[in-house]
Amino acid sequence: MAATENALELTQIAAQAAADKLATDLVAFDVSERLAITDVFLVATASNERQVSAVVDAVDEALHRVGVKSIRREGDREARWVLIDFGDLVVHVQHAEERELYSLERLWRDCPAIPVTVDAA
Repeated sequence: MAATENALELTQIAAQAAADKLATDLVAFDVSERLAITDVFLVATASNERQVSAVVDAVDEALHRVGVKSIRREGDREARWVLIDFGDLVVHVQHAEERELYSLERLWRDCPAIPVTVDAA
């Protein structure tokens, strides 16, 4: 079972919102075959804690505008790795150091990559 069309659409909206706040290295994985709790992981990098928070807020606001509310947010206090759960989509916004250390791409490399297209700011 592949990620739903809704999850793929939300992924693009979230990716654009992240890119608008200058997040880098945006990658998405279809994890629906491996996890029953979500369809897509979107991972983004931010250069510092303030930017992590700005990206998280922008993603949350963009999805809220299309009627999707987050179920849970974790990591807000430290703003080094914030996870936002939207049900079909889980967004990971990581400080560059956490991104390198935890290497989510390596952990999920067996899952199909989802192309992420964003407009230049």
